[in-house]
Amino acid sequence: MPDIRPASWQRYLPILQWSHGYNRGIFSRDLIAAIIVTVMLIPQSLAYAMLAGVPPEMGLYASILPLIAYAIFGTSRTLSVGPVAVVSLMTATAISKFSDAGTIDYINAAIILALLSGLMLILMGLLRFGFLANFLSHPVVAGFITASGIIIALGQLKHILGIQAQGDNVLELGHTLFAQLGQVNPLTCGVGISALLFLFWARTYLKPTLMKLGIGDNLADKLVKAGPVFVVIATTVAAYLFDFAAQGVAIVGTVPQGLPSLQLPDFSFELWSSLATSALLISTIGYVESVSVGKTLAAKRRQRIDPNQELIGLGSANVASAVSAGFPVTGGFSRSVVNFDAGAETPAASILTALGITAVALFLTPYLYYLPQATLAAAIIVAVLSLVDFSSIRHAWHCSRSDFYGLAITIAITLFFGVERGVLSGVVVSIAIHLYRTSRPHMAVVGEVPGTEHFRNVKRHDVVTHPNIISLRVDESLYFANAAYLEDSIYGLIADNQDVEHIILMCPAVNEIDMSALEVLESVNERLGEQNLSFNLSEVKGPVMDFLQKTDFLEQLNGQVFLTQHQAIEELKTPLAN
Repeated sequence: MPDIRPASWQRYLPILQWSHGYNRGIFSRDLIAAIIVTVMLIPQSLAYAMLAGVPPEMGLYASILPLIAYAIFGTSRTLSVGPVAVVSLMTATAISKFSDAGTIDYINAAIILALLSGLMLILMGLLRFGFLANFLSHPVVAGFITASGIIIALGQLKHILGIQAQGDNVLELGHTLFAQLGQVNPLTCGVGISALLFLFWARTYLKPTLMKLGIGDNLADKLVKAGPVFVVIATTVAAYLFDFAAQGVAIVGTVPQGLPSLQLPDFSFELWSSLATSALLISTIGYVESVSVGKTLAAKRRQRIDPNQELIGLGSANVASAVSAGFPVTGGFSRSVVNFDAGAETPAASILTALGITAVALFLTPYLYYLPQATLAAAIIVAVLSLVDFSSIRHAWHCSRSDFYGLAITIAITLFFGVERGVLSGVVVSIAIHLYRTSRPHMAVVGEVPGTEHFRNVKRHDVVTHPNIISLRVDESLYFANAAYLEDSIYGLIADNQDVEHIILMCPAVNEIDMSALEVLESVNERLGEQNLSFNLSEVKGPVMDFLQKTDFLEQLNGQVFLTQHQAIEELKTPLAN
């Protein structure tokens, strides 16, 4: 059970920590960051709502209360929570199995998905399951995000071209897009491509251009980040003046003005249970992405985040999104980096951002009526293509083939079978890679470095060895997956050395021994004893020794347990040693 004594309130309510000593100077820096993030978040919220298949106003709703909830319960000072591309895609994929996009049932399912994700995250946080993020290795996560970025970008081409297309993977999307090419709307295509070209140009060339015009570096940088807002304004004005809607250009249409009423979605056991697996996958990916961003930004300011409390913070944000008619949210990379670079010092910047989005929902939504959907699609494409990282594939190939295969498998399954199967395959591949690596642990026959008491690999160093002793160092904990490999290695060394009398298992890197490994050690000890060979251990860690003392292994051991490897060699070597 979590500790709920008064002394622990600050752990579960991080707002009590950062609000202490809050002053006008910090407020001014948080306010500037909030203004910049608000400007950036407006088009992002609308775009990711479209990506999730829900009405655009839900993107705004998902950018208000979730930010406030995370500011209260989250531990990162600069993480910006809200709708993100990958989670929005996963939301659309999960709900499209049950109803059509834009329908009441679809919207209700999106809200339920946020609520389920939030409750799951909070429960995992209370149970201190922050370690679950380790089940997805970095290469696998990178592969999943890269593949998802490609699927998202390909899926948004239908809005750029003004045609209909559907599918959860590149094969389905590619087929339907190709089949509809004859129905391309030239004006929609012109709007979408123009927006794309400007956004890509702005990322690289807008800042130098502004600085040549005499605009300072800081202001120029902020104007670049507001690039999508300029495109939204320009295309919306053009759509109004030239009546793009009458010419077949899809526009956002009516966006309800005001804020939603706070309420929980209706309970349906069948629907809730059907969405549970998708909610768990969304929670996992969202948490991994958020914690990765949070840790990176915290390290830059010598701060730290609490992974278990982050589960509660993100869970609270998703519950807040659900009760305010939003959809699943998590910490966004681009928004968080902008928030950090803009000088945000505390989560109060997120609260101020939420107030800014509230003002937009209350007063500015009528002006979004003529906003072309192609503009939002262009903003999504530019944003997600920054997530596509093919360099990680090349890097993994050169550094670690097992990581490369894990990354490649995750990319392939996500691209060709969809994001949910991609996530599941990522978890399976991550665990499989871990089992493969630890099932064949690095082991080395070691000898003593002359004039020292240090022992090193005989293949790498000029060391002193003894013909009657085999010193084998194992660099991994011993458990069911690698116990047989250790057994085979020991027997192989004995078969190759007829002069051996003593086997010393050097254990400085062994942190744990499970029951399967213990059975193997007992078997090795018995077999060596039958051959009049002694089986010895050295440099056994305290917790491992505690475990062995609870068994009868030490009583049956035909050799000894030595404190140090040097002590073992000194006692067991013969005068004939080299």
